[in-house]
Amino acid sequence: MTTKRVVSGIKPTGNLHLGNYLGAVKQWVVQQDDIQAEGGETLYFVADLHGLTEWISPAELRANTIEMTATLVAAGIDPDRSILFNQARVTAHSELGWLLNNVARVGWLNRMTQFKDKAGKNREGASVGLYDYPVLMAADVLLYNTTHVPVGEDQKQHLELARDIATKFNADYETDLFTLPEPLVSADAPRIMSLRDASAKMSKSNPSEQSVVKLIDSDEVIADKFRKAKTDPDLLPDTIEALAERPEARNLLTIFAALADRKPADVLRDYAGKGFGVFKPDLADLAVATLAPIRDEMVRLLDDRAAIDAILEQGAEKARALAAPMLRRTQETMGLML
Repeated sequence: MTTKRVVSGIKPTGNLHLGNYLGAVKQWVVQQDDIQAEGGETLYFVADLHGLTEWISPAELRANTIEMTATLVAAGIDPDRSILFNQARVTAHSELGWLLNNVARVGWLNRMTQFKDKAGKNREGASVGLYDYPVLMAADVLLYNTTHVPVGEDQKQHLELARDIATKFNADYETDLFTLPEPLVSADAPRIMSLRDASAKMSKSNPSEQSVVKLIDSDEVIADKFRKAKTDPDLLPDTIEALAERPEARNLLTIFAALADRKPADVLRDYAGKGFGVFKPDLADLAVATLAPIRDEMVRLLDDRAAIDAILEQGAEKARALAAPMLRRTQETMGLML
């Protein structure tokens, strides 16, 4: 029986917020526990190479990589149980990415919707890296004989590309070298929206500070943002269906349920018939109780740069050992090793 191996990466962006935590990081922590309970392996990396696809200063990229690592560890990714590293330390990612560029087809990349979204009207001015990064994403997972990749809706197309590249490589070279990774979809991963406009995702780029809860926020700031979150004047109903036309109320319920590890319907039963004057203070208290320990540990880790560097190097050493045989076999298969 093949050992389940899960690989996932996250770009190093600064000022992570509640949406990042509940939608991705918390899911990684749950998967770490679940996969390892089944005897599987988990690899998580900070995707600093992907961070280069759009201009970022070297100092900001370094700082974001350190901050992201501290956040992951503070949130529960255990570097003694999972392999945690930053992508650039494992050069096999870049090397395999170039090899797979010669297998991927231009037509496949032209169909990638995220490039169109990110490049916008300036497609001719976008970097080649932004156009080509789905191939590097394929290398990220194919390098480790990955069996499962955590994916959200916006990443399914990239996983399909990785499977297409693996299938074509295996067919072209008459081999079964690459494992075709399967999607690992978490039904519990919530989509967190702005606290001021529930039609838009929570985002640090929103000009309103009140719209986003940052993981670095103080207890007082977190509580204040939830107390002032946009709502409507109606009482909470007793069914989820009754919230269909109440996006702000539905968003706050989603956040409460995700923080409490409960089903939204179960939370709603506790507050049916009550107003937001009762619900929002309870949500604020829950958010502070959940996020404060993560923030405090993150701050502690950020004060010890050497410890973060040691974690990344320890993970990179393990990742390099896993990656080297696959890169070597790929090179041999393609005729590059004489």
